[in-house]
Amino acid sequence: MRRESAGHRRRHASARRIGLALAGGGPLGAIYEIGSLVALEEALPGLAINDLDGYVGVSAGAIVAAALANGITPRRLCTSFIEGRGPAGDRIEPSLFFRPALGELATRLARLPALLAQAAAGYAFGGPLGRRSGLVALERLGQALPTGLFANEPLRERLHAVFSAPGRSDDFRALARRLVVVATDLDSGRAAPFGRPGWDGVPISQAVVASAALPGLFPPVPIDGPVHDGDTGAGAMPPGRRWYVDGALKKTLHARVLLDMGLDLVLCLNPLVPFDATAAAGDSAHRQHRVLGGAHERIPELVSGGLPVVLSQTFRTLIHSRLELGMKGYEASHPDTDIVLFEPDQRDPALFMANLFSYSQRRSLAEHAYQRTRADLRSRRGTLGPLLARHGLALDDAVLDDPRRRLLARRRFEPETAPPERPAAQALRRLDEVLTDLDRLLARSPG
Repeated sequence: MRRESAGHRRRHASARRIGLALAGGGPLGAIYEIGSLVALEEALPGLAINDLDGYVGVSAGAIVAAALANGITPRRLCTSFIEGRGPAGDRIEPSLFFRPALGELATRLARLPALLAQAAAGYAFGGPLGRRSGLVALERLGQALPTGLFANEPLRERLHAVFSAPGRSDDFRALARRLVVVATDLDSGRAAPFGRPGWDGVPISQAVVASAALPGLFPPVPIDGPVHDGDTGAGAMPPGRRWYVDGALKKTLHARVLLDMGLDLVLCLNPLVPFDATAAAGDSAHRQHRVLGGAHERIPELVSGGLPVVLSQTFRTLIHSRLELGMKGYEASHPDTDIVLFEPDQRDPALFMANLFSYSQRRSLAEHAYQRTRADLRSRRGTLGPLLARHGLALDDAVLDDPRRRLLARRRFEPETAPPERPAAQALRRLDEVLTDLDRLLARSPG
């Protein structure tokens, strides 16, 4: 889905206010967003990604948003996060996400003897109704299972170091730009907008790991609220210790945080979309594959991929349907704000078939995201051009049409880039873009 919501109020270019909303998607989501942001900044020379009026991030998007608000450019993120180069203190190594949660495991195992005794007694003597139940006993033993496989603390420590470097801050209140990181309060199910007034006393690094704490993979993150007595305010952080998990459990984008600021343009990036295997089946450029022992085997139907593929499609479909509803709501509630959504092509298997938590393909996936975003901008330039012009922005056609432009330098074993287009081929491609734009305009027309 790609959507532009056009406000009816004319805006002066010098007064434009722009925000960026980033959804989650695990390390792969962050890789997609970094590649896409580099493409956007190159194609829109008037857009300073690090100097926007507001940022909101959820889950993996929170990591990227916090880095951008701290002045780390998309290119520098690519160098440190994708290529593993640059200052050692800025690198986010793959191992930071996959260190076993030994502390959580030890805490749960320490409770096991008491839980075993309680389960045995309950089974032997019956429950409240005097009935023996093995299921009740197993349910009690379930309390000994760890709430997450991987520890949050290594990532928090690294992010704290990155954000505490000279010229940066791990304090929401010290940032020159508005940043909101959204997590979910585990006990209430409510969104926790860290960074908003009343929620800005938490270190950014701690809020980010809370927003990225996907249940089952990472334990809930404890965060202490205000300790003073009295009313903390309707929109303030609750007092006492609370436990927080992935912000995507509540909403996909949480773009309303920016819309309520009265911004003129909100750019949204969503890395997770369901794969449309029916549309891809007849297109040789969009065929689904799986990797088995290094070889690619075509999957004629998603069910052939087994449980992991079925669960991935289910999760993506649920997330995306909620996003679609949210976008419609944003357009109705904030008609004077233009909203532009960027996300992968649903016919493209590259991002769907990649492991959400894999780093082995991060270079190729980042390059893919960069090139697909450039292709998306080219296919939409007819409709995006007038919309962006209202905010003093213009697409750089020379950059978009340069077939040799890459995100990452080509390695010796990688194939050469495509040769320059011939004039006839370029004219045919531009005609196809115009026709695509016309189809979108006709689809949006009420008549």
